Amino acid sequence: MDKTEQEFVALIKEYERVIYKVCYLYATPNAPLNDLYQEVVLNLWKAFPKFRRECKLSTWIYRISLNTCISFMRKEKNIPEIVSLTPAEADRSEEWDETQAMLRQLYRMINRLGQLEKSIILLYLEEKSYEEISEITGLTVTNVATKLNRIKEKLRKMKKEE
Repeated sequence: MDKTEQEFVALIKEYERVIYKVCYLYATPNAPLNDLYQEVVLNLWKAFPKFRRECKLSTWIYRISLNTCISFMRKEKNIPEIVSLTPAEADRSEEWDETQAMLRQLYRMINRLGQLEKSIILLYLEEKSYEEISEITGLTVTNVATKLNRIKEKLRKMKKEE
């Protein structure tokens, strides 16, 4: 394994949790988590030699991960949805503890948001600063703050409706 490969493998190991979180948010029956993860890693590998370190490594990884998942979702819109014949996972949620149920509810509500809104709230939940979110999404810091307030309000309304 050459030096570039070793660096890349170390990078993937270090940011594996981050990549999985982004993929989890965009995973669907037609775009399983592992497929999205593989696609992100492949795109990171393709882009790795061109990474000029002009931004933070985490910013670069988030940007590639989000763009990959969003592109995957655009392609998926033309694929019919697969319906499982087994009981839905939501039916089994009674067995889960309260925290898990709340997290599933949060992610279900987040999945109802638009692509950009999903990206912003995901980065916010990852405790990224407004500046980092701005850098990753290409929005101004003020726009990030405005959009984040609107997203939180949308999520509050969704919670009341459920």
